[in-house]
This record gives sequence, C-alpha cells and structure tokens, in this order.
Amino acid sequence: MKVFVYGTLKPGECNYLRYCQGKVAAADPAIAIGELFALSLGYPAMTAGVGSVYGFVLTFTDTSILGDLDRLEDYDRLRSPEENEYQRQEIEVFDRDRQSLGMAWAYLMLRDRVRSLGGIPLPDGCWYSSLL
Repeated sequence: MKVFVYGTLKPGECNYLRYCQGKVAAADPAIAIGELFALSLGYPAMTAGVGSVYGFVLTFTDTSILGDLDRLEDYDRLRSPEENEYQRQEIEVFDRDRQSLGMAWAYLMLRDRVRSLGGIPLPDGCWYSSLL
C-alpha cells in the first residue's frame, strides 16, 4: 500500500519518526499534481490544482497504518467532508522524471479550510519544518 506524503510524514520530519519509522518498506521521492500551502498551525496542506507538489511515496506492507494516519490527519470517512480536516483520496503520483508510479493515498484539504486557516501558497511545491 502506498501513501503520498508532503509534510510532517516525510522522512526526517517529526511525524515520520512517530508513525512511519520501522513500518515503511520503501520511501521514494515523488511528485503529485496539486497546490501546496503552509498553514500557521505548523504543517502544510495540499489541495487539488495544477501545480507540482514534491514529497515521498511511502510503501507499507501493513494496511492498518491507514487507521493511524487517518486519526493524525483528522479524517473519518463517515463524516461529511466539511467536518474532516483532510480528505483521504487516491491520486496518481510520479517520479522525478514524471513517470507514473501508480496510485497512492494522499491527504488533501478543501480550499475553504485552507483559506480559513490562513494558508500561504508555496509555489515551489516544497514544505519543510524549517520553513517555520
């Protein structure tokens, strides 16, 4: 199972150590199509869009990790989209040469929520905790 990560779940960031360390079979640099924003809360948000978002595809052998990630990202499939902080959906991801890596789960935020949280566009598509 693959998950595209672009923020605190990237290798070297705080939530990678807490949620992913020792559970990842592979961590490959990847690109997704969308828009990236820095939030004043100290983490980023990705929305649908036409830009490039740079992150990693994490491959897990145990699918139960999705439950832990859903809780971290405040996503519950039984709630309405407006009640979730992020929406989990499958998106196509690409390697750095723009070759498809197939589909991966990703956590995207609705644009209205990004606006309400004062999201600042990151046009280069990269977020690091050192941006804070």
